[in-house]
Amino acid sequence: MVNVTIWNEFVHEKIHDEAKEVYPEGIHKVLADGLAGEGYAIRTATLDQPEHGLTDDVLNTTDVLIWWGHMAHDRVNDQVVSKVVKRVLDGMGFIVLHSGHFSKPFKALMGTSCDLKWREAKEQEIIWCVNPNHPIAEGIESHILLEHEEMYGEFFDIPTPDELIFLSNFAGGEVFRSGCTFKRGEGKIFYFRPGHETYPTYYNPQVMKVISNSIRWAHPTPHTKPVYGYSEPVRPLGDILV
Repeated sequence: MVNVTIWNEFVHEKIHDEAKEVYPEGIHKVLADGLAGEGYAIRTATLDQPEHGLTDDVLNTTDVLIWWGHMAHDRVNDQVVSKVVKRVLDGMGFIVLHSGHFSKPFKALMGTSCDLKWREAKEQEIIWCVNPNHPIAEGIESHILLEHEEMYGEFFDIPTPDELIFLSNFAGGEVFRSGCTFKRGEGKIFYFRPGHETYPTYYNPQVMKVISNSIRWAHPTPHTKPVYGYSEPVRPLGDILV
């Protein structure tokens, strides 16, 4: 059983009617419903909970953390951020959605500004699969068509991804690296671009398929953890290596 925690700041859906109409119970609820039946143990956490819902017990028992944030990045406590980053380095999977590119944990793990171009104009987005053999692309055809989405455009100030899986183009002509993987320490990270709060993107089965695939990909696999620090020689130092 994969233990998945879905974190959503849950601010837009409370104060903006347009977002509330699309996600009346919050983006985290739609994500949880969309992943139900996939064999995951799912719980949700939001900004206004104690420790933002990310207590030590929650983080230490989370295999994969999904993160959606937008207008309240600065309200996320730095101590919680440090704990999230440490858990990723220790092996927890981390899936960052849409405007989570500007979240404190993602920026800390990337080491760059993570800035980009944007425009909110109900544009068509085509998400092209450019790495069809990757596990995150399993069951996805050549592209995902979203009639209305917010535009993100290059340059996207992130490190060169380990793998580029999806590339988006928009009605205004921009392109964007919309599905990228990274490895940090023992943890796997997947950034997936679509998901503006006023569009029904997370009701799209193909979008949810990508997210589900990414959970399985990012899930930590059992292995021997590296040991650091002083090390005794594995053989007497006087021996001649042959």
